[in-house]
Amino acid sequence: MNKPDLFVNTNAWKKLLKEIYKLNYKEFHLKNLVCQKNRLKLFSRQHCNLFFDFSKQRIDNLIFSYLIDMSEELNIKDKFSAMTKGAVVNVTENRPALHTAARDFSTSEIFITDKDNNRHNILLDIRGVNRKIKKFSGQVHDKTILSGSGKAFTDAVIIGIGGSYLGLSFIYNAMLSNYQTKLKLHFLSNVDIDDYAQTIQTVNPDTTLWIVISKSYTTIETMANLNQVLLHLQKSNISPEKQLITITSKGSPGDNPEDPVLESFHMFDFIGGRYSATSAVGGVPLSLAFGYDVFEQFLKGAHEMDLYAACSDNGENIPLIAALLNVFNSNALGYKANGIIPYSSALAKLPSHIQQLSMESLGKSVTTCNEFLDYSTGSIIFGEPGTNAQHSFFQLAHQGMAFPIEFIGVINPGYKGECSQFKGVYNHQELWANMLSQAHSLAAGKNSSDNARHFPGDRPSSTLIIQDLTAENIGKLLSFYEAKTVFEGFILNINPFDQFGVELGKFNAQDIRKEIVSKNQNSQYKIQNIDDTSKFYLKLLFNKKIIKP
Repeated sequence: MNKPDLFVNTNAWKKLLKEIYKLNYKEFHLKNLVCQKNRLKLFSRQHCNLFFDFSKQRIDNLIFSYLIDMSEELNIKDKFSAMTKGAVVNVTENRPALHTAARDFSTSEIFITDKDNNRHNILLDIRGVNRKIKKFSGQVHDKTILSGSGKAFTDAVIIGIGGSYLGLSFIYNAMLSNYQTKLKLHFLSNVDIDDYAQTIQTVNPDTTLWIVISKSYTTIETMANLNQVLLHLQKSNISPEKQLITITSKGSPGDNPEDPVLESFHMFDFIGGRYSATSAVGGVPLSLAFGYDVFEQFLKGAHEMDLYAACSDNGENIPLIAALLNVFNSNALGYKANGIIPYSSALAKLPSHIQQLSMESLGKSVTTCNEFLDYSTGSIIFGEPGTNAQHSFFQLAHQGMAFPIEFIGVINPGYKGECSQFKGVYNHQELWANMLSQAHSLAAGKNSSDNARHFPGDRPSSTLIIQDLTAENIGKLLSFYEAKTVFEGFILNINPFDQFGVELGKFNAQDIRKEIVSKNQNSQYKIQNIDDTSKFYLKLLFNKKIIKP
């Protein structure tokens, strides 16, 4: 192994570790650090309509300089740039990771070698799919394409799980505050039959478009839900050729001319599910919901952040700085969780998306050289919109286990109607008052002679501010978190693009599923070939009631 590839072996990290002892001294408590002159100016960065404040992190100038030096020793920016040009960075699956190409508006070319050893410019493929999305969504909106009953579509149901819906759900809900919908989106993700039942109750079968998203078209949950939907369509006398479209890999079972659907759009192996929101995965539903022009604005915002992440200096690079702080908090200060708290209900689905993006990308146990790690990777990500979160888990944040928090604020909300004041303050101003006070209180704490009312403070946080909830800014926000995650993976020398841990449980479910199949086929079949505990739970399932072991 090349030792400089491990951040723990860099000169900068070794120097940093010699400095962190001082963070236990009184003068380095955050309540004192945040009062230092020019602290906010020194530890904040701005790019266009995005402002990042990390002045309430437990760092000083020297520690911050060592973090930047470490990123330079590791050539992190070069690795990111190589990724955007098609380098094979997904080493376990031997392929590039080119989610940035899905929103590349430059005139450059990106060539990769496919499975048949042919080199081709993937931007041509991506732009071809986007032209198809623009044409199809336009035909739905101008009523050239109608449902099987001859009616205009009013709703679309997304059938997909994980990366096939989490990012899309966040973006769709964020845009609802600023844009009128042409079609309303619904999400059928969980294999739970009650999820299906709830979805069916909210849509009209005669005016609903069904969108199946699956790269392989073999994902168990998605295929089970699709089968349930096909039964529903059959009972409603609706042909899939009229009201079902697929977003899948070229040549997959969902892209089969012998099993025709209304339309099929291609996904690509070089774009992973959790990074796929700017591909057809997001492009088709978002274009149907808001129009292709809005989707294109979203792409342009993401592309702008990609360029900034790839080109700005290390010490000015917001997603890189955020990634370095995560590594520092986890491996130097020992924090194992991160809260994502958007003070905007429109961003309510963002924590769930980041949870998958981060924990699936960074929850790894080996380096890119396939050797076991002896340092921390990833952290537990959770979140809830403010101020709801304050009435949920901020008791723990202030007086229990400490964990860094990322506050996210929006300067201009989507609502443009008349607003009332309460105690001289508008609702959006009250929201900001809470966001600002929480960040300050976590840092400063509060002394009290009553131990139950004592707050230790010294609890780190960052604040990320965006101008408004336009498609462009939502694109920047998405790209920021993707870049941050990739940077962190490169710093940790792990592969942030595979997810073998996701597959293990599904693989092990096969034996249990076989027993269920046998029992369904023959009610007298005695369950066997699985562990005793699983046998007991299957008894509960088939008996439909609680029994003693």
